[in-house]
Amino acid sequence: MKAYEKNIRIVEPYVPGEQPQHKVIKLNTNENPYPPAPGVKEALEKMDADRLRLYPDPEASALTEALAKYYGVGKNQVFVGVGSDDVLSMCFLTFFNSDKPVLFPDITYSFYKVWAELYRIPYECQKLDENFRIVKEDYYKENGGVIFPNPNAPTGLYEDIRFVEDVLTHNQDVIVIVDEAYIDFAGESALKLIDRYENLIVVQTFSKARSMAGMRIGYAIASPKLIGYLNDVKYSFNSYTMNQTSLVCGAASVKDEEYFRHTVKMIVDTREWAKKQFEELGFRCLDSGANFLFVTHPEQDAKELFEALKEAGIYVRYWGSSRIEQYLRVTVGLREEMEILFRFLRNKIIN
Repeated sequence: MKAYEKNIRIVEPYVPGEQPQHKVIKLNTNENPYPPAPGVKEALEKMDADRLRLYPDPEASALTEALAKYYGVGKNQVFVGVGSDDVLSMCFLTFFNSDKPVLFPDITYSFYKVWAELYRIPYECQKLDENFRIVKEDYYKENGGVIFPNPNAPTGLYEDIRFVEDVLTHNQDVIVIVDEAYIDFAGESALKLIDRYENLIVVQTFSKARSMAGMRIGYAIASPKLIGYLNDVKYSFNSYTMNQTSLVCGAASVKDEEYFRHTVKMIVDTREWAKKQFEELGFRCLDSGANFLFVTHPEQDAKELFEALKEAGIYVRYWGSSRIEQYLRVTVGLREEMEILFRFLRNKIIN
């Protein structure tokens, strides 16, 4: 080892789903199968390319104002970033600075461990129960902060607002982050609790329900005090996090509520239909509140099935991690894409 290598920060990186460059049935990264709202295309067409020579608005005013109006909160309660990953990373850096461990589930979004290790934050993983549910009592103990996705990933399981509030009532001296990347496919958001709990941060994204994963837009909503702290860190780190195009297109997307609700409903309808198809083939499906299904089959090895699907040009997600080594996560695609998936599975399992 070279002398300088002793001072390099080594972390185990997050491994994203494969992004094949050839045409496949792509059900592995939870992208929305429908295009963004029509207003997004119009905004792109009207955008003056000359604006790209200028730095974007560091306050991201067009987008934060659109989100504040949509959710009925103050502009000073909204923080935006380059995808929810950027927002969550900034939250870790800003709020998790105790010598006590941050708590999050053992089976969850694997970036949490990456950020904790990158920023030298102590953490403890709380084990999900035998049904892959978060055990709220595990979060009653002393800690340096709490974060969990709702719905959880990769399980897709959603906990109702009473569950979230119970965790909050037992953790009023630390920051509690609820990561709601998939909330639009599930149920009630924790946003209704923001005014009652000054220590709550709710994080959402444009990557799933709003069909804009390629734009990288995420946001947090919290009390003005917490958003102020986030902005202080952001401006000391990088004032111009959001590009001009994302700001314009993000604001346009928020304005089209009808299209948004319509595409979410189509995905949920396809998800429920797909769940029945899986069950008819002998799969066990968790009760997903997301735009994906987490499935296992008692007679099919998950890794072998993953490889067979990939060979057939159908990409799903497989981890092989402890406790979920026999599970696959399948994104809800277009109905015709899902029919191709089930045609393959019927031929493999039944024949």
